[in-house]
Amino acid sequence: MRLSIFRQLWIILVVLHIAFFARVLNRFRCKGLEQIPPRGGVLLASNHISAFDTIFIPLCLIGRYPFQIIWAPAKEELFANPVLSWFFRSLGAFPVRRRRDLKAAAHLSRLLQSEKVMLFPEGTRHKDGKLGEGNRGVGKLIYDNRPVVIPVRLSGINHWKVLGIGQQGMANFGAPVDFSDLLELEDNKQTHVLIVARLMSAIGELD
Repeated sequence: MRLSIFRQLWIILVVLHIAFFARVLNRFRCKGLEQIPPRGGVLLASNHISAFDTIFIPLCLIGRYPFQIIWAPAKEELFANPVLSWFFRSLGAFPVRRRRDLKAAAHLSRLLQSEKVMLFPEGTRHKDGKLGEGNRGVGKLIYDNRPVVIPVRLSGINHWKVLGIGQQGMANFGAPVDFSDLLELEDNKQTHVLIVARLMSAIGELD
C-alpha cells in the first residue's frame, strides 16, 4: 500500500522520538530483523507484556523498511477521543471490538495479502512476562490467509518506567513458522488450535 510522502515523514518523525527514548535514554535492542521478508503479506505475532510493545515492534522495522507501515488492530476504546483516534490511525492502528468483529476481520484479511501486520495472539497483556495461550481466532486467520508468520519475543520492557533511564529490553524476531502440514488439514476448530499452538511454541522458544 502506497503512503503519501507526508504520512511517511510523519511516521518517521514519531518513530525518531520513540527511538530517542528507547535507544538513547534506554537500551532497547532488536534481533533477527533479517528474518522479515521485504514484501508480501507478513504477520508479526508477538507476546504481549507491556504498553510499549505496540510502539517498539514498529521501531525495530522502521530502520530496515523506512517507507512501510506496520498495521495493527487495537481495542476500540483507544479511539474514543477524536485526537487520539487520528493519531493512532495515522500510525497504522485500527479499532477492533472485543467481541467478534467481522468488519475488522475482513480488513485484517485484506492487509495480510500484501502488508505487514502486528498482532498479539494472547489477546491481553501478561505483565509478569509469562507466555499465555494463543487465541484460536489467530489460527483461523493464518489458515485463511496463509501469510508469512514471524514469531516475536519481547523481553525486559514489562519492567520499564515512562521516565526511566538505562532500562534494558529486546525484541527478538524468529524464523518464519512452517505451518505447511497443518494448512493441509480440514478447516475446523481443531486445526486452528493446532496452528496457534505451534505459533505460541515458536514464540516461547525465542530468547
